Amino acid sequence: MTAPEPRIFLSAGEPSGDLHGAQVIRALKARVPGAQVEAFGGPRMAEAGATVRYRMEALGAFGVAEIIWKIPAHVRLFRELQQGFRRRAWDLVVLIDYPGFHMRVARAAREAGIPVLYYIAPQLWAWRPERARRLAAGCSQLAVILPFEEEFFRSVGVDSTYVGHPLLDRGRPPSREEARQALGIGSDARVLAIFPGSRTSEVERLWVPFRDAARQLLASGAADTVLVAASDHGAYPGAEGLTLVKGDPVRVLAAADAAIAKSGTTTLEAALTDTPMVVAYKVHPLTYEISRRLITVPRVSLVNLVAGQDVVPELLQHDVTAGRLADAVGPLLDPAHEAAIAQRSGLALVRERLGTPGAAGRVADIAARLIAA
Repeated sequence: MTAPEPRIFLSAGEPSGDLHGAQVIRALKARVPGAQVEAFGGPRMAEAGATVRYRMEALGAFGVAEIIWKIPAHVRLFRELQQGFRRRAWDLVVLIDYPGFHMRVARAAREAGIPVLYYIAPQLWAWRPERARRLAAGCSQLAVILPFEEEFFRSVGVDSTYVGHPLLDRGRPPSREEARQALGIGSDARVLAIFPGSRTSEVERLWVPFRDAARQLLASGAADTVLVAASDHGAYPGAEGLTLVKGDPVRVLAAADAAIAKSGTTTLEAALTDTPMVVAYKVHPLTYEISRRLITVPRVSLVNLVAGQDVVPELLQHDVTAGRLADAVGPLLDPAHEAAIAQRSGLALVRERLGTPGAAGRVADIAARLIAA
């Protein structure tokens, strides 16, 4: 008798997860050609061959008010998934990031006896390590994308495998020459890139000190050109004399001699383009006071966490001023300066620890093993 085709449910609640999910789906179909893939996702997962039963565009939420408004829709989706788990509609559930919702989904699937593969782990190591044990109860296997995460999650009882970072699957970033040619920048120009973030709240808090630091560096002659990685919906008052660039941020990083970047994935993208940087972040004062007491890691930027040492300067909260930013990034604009040379050595260590491309394929390999078990 022929074995029935495996049924897999993939869930991704936001655009980045839709992109990563599409890569996993393609890899899965190559390894398990007959697999039937259904999803909570978006257009990229549909293009990759999934039947998208639940559209993430209808549930995506950013900001407190929007999140509250979308709670009933998430509750309805959770109940529908729970019913599907109980009737064993799928043989495997693959969850991608989106921890607030997926932690509950994982538990419900495991309670119904369905194996769960969680890809891109919640950053519980940073400030909620006790919740990792709850994740262990709802997760058959965790596929982590930062090298230090495997040991952490294994230490609290979660079967974890480091699969590499999906950024590496995007292909070779443009060279400095290619990026500058595309942006119309001369090879001899000293270029500063600033990344104030994509969320409205990030831009509102970081734009002015980032902008004013850039102006100081232009006035002093330390920088000739400033590129701003701008989002479609961000507001950038007083940007005269600076160049707003929308689209692929990697091109902006590749063209720059140095960057001022908000904490997040951008810092890893800068490491991959070998761009020295200063990392900064600023939140609401109440959020800062609460998180300061909860955070359990000694560093904030992913670059420093991956390296396990202070590779890049970190400026947080009250230290995010134009003067401090300019002082920290100024030396990095000179490739021959000892600070720039030392940081590039640290960035090389980060690239080495991030491993090799193929994260989606490794996730698909784990999924195939769970299906066959």
